[in-house]
Amino acid sequence: MPAPSNGFDPKRTALLVMDFQSGIVGRLDEPDELIGRVRDAIADVRAHEGVIGYVRVAFTDDDYATVPATNVTFSAAAESRAMGDDDPSTAIVDALAPQQGDIVVRKVRIGAMSTTDLDQRLRARGVNTVVLAGVSTSGVVLSTVIDAADRDYRVYVLSDGVADFDTDVHDLLLNKVFGRRATVIDSAELHNMLAKA
Repeated sequence: MPAPSNGFDPKRTALLVMDFQSGIVGRLDEPDELIGRVRDAIADVRAHEGVIGYVRVAFTDDDYATVPATNVTFSAAAESRAMGDDDPSTAIVDALAPQQGDIVVRKVRIGAMSTTDLDQRLRARGVNTVVLAGVSTSGVVLSTVIDAADRDYRVYVLSDGVADFDTDVHDLLLNKVFGRRATVIDSAELHNMLAKA
């Protein structure tokens, strides 16, 4: 079924490229095709004057101290001082490197907006629609779908621009969960929506 494009304005749309950093993407079995599709989507959105936003997870010395032992996801990283801000494993992969004028934020929790100023920066540019690409589907993508929907963005999930380390969970989210708060599209549908807008 074609994605609804009513009210879709490329200039008010941001493609969020989330957690595409070497230490995360490198854990996928075959990341090259995923990275290629996201690279093409970035080029497509740029060509239509949309916004590109990059989100990465990384910690400073001060950040480690703010992670309580109750945080299931990040307490071990904080204790071992992993995922440091200056660690090459937390850098955005070269193939998707940001350009001047892109939004780049660093987070210290799962969601793209929860510990960043991303929401304010998107709104300052008039963005009302977000297209999500990220690793992992059950992590940053799920969290950001819910948060962005609660903040009243029009939310699209790029089905071939997300991946997870658990394919069953990935499929369940794309096919059963995300449709309740977002519209699931693939990169070809995004290309058509941009071209027709």
